[in-house]
Amino acid sequence: MKNKKLTNWFCLSGIIGLVFYVLHDVVGAMHYPDYNWMSQAVSDLTATTAPSFVIASGLSSIYGIFSCLCCAMVCVVVQGKANRALRLGVYLFTTMSFISAVGYALFPLSESGYAGSFRDIMHLYVVTALVVVLSIASLVLIAVGGFKSKVNKPLAVISLISLGFMFLGVIGVSVVPADYFGIPERFSVYSAVVFTAVLGVYGYLEREGYNND
Repeated sequence: MKNKKLTNWFCLSGIIGLVFYVLHDVVGAMHYPDYNWMSQAVSDLTATTAPSFVIASGLSSIYGIFSCLCCAMVCVVVQGKANRALRLGVYLFTTMSFISAVGYALFPLSESGYAGSFRDIMHLYVVTALVVVLSIASLVLIAVGGFKSKVNKPLAVISLISLGFMFLGVIGVSVVPADYFGIPERFSVYSAVVFTAVLGVYGYLEREGYNND
């Protein structure tokens, strides 16, 4: 504890971000009459016409700040310590976090579901596409780099679990009935959010052996 730097402590902001993301989901739903989390996407809560827009988008923005801060600090921690694959994975995951935070704030859904407006197109086909591609690439690289070192194997396993939930969500939204769309959709969304918190704990611990190839 005494040897922890301020950078390490800032890594724990990922846990705070996770709390605010859950709050944006739960509190947002409380301010959205007739919202059904089992059938509706999380992003419906921050749609500009949603009754929960103000409170949900506010909490989501706070989440974005803390998640980006966490990932940026982890980048500092692994610099020159973790192997190349793991570092690149962390850098890509950080890029994904910034694109997610900025992109979804700039292009929220115009209304619940998909209305086909320019904002909706940017939200779904640009921001979401980039987030998904970068998430998959970063988690794979973190797993590859993590398995190269005994110290980092737990992180590698967790990254594969997160990747599994992400794929489960992507497949699930296309096969489950519309009444249950929100369940697998949350598998994908929360896999990245929870992994950010895990990455923050990893950055906080910063033990010897991170540089083992």
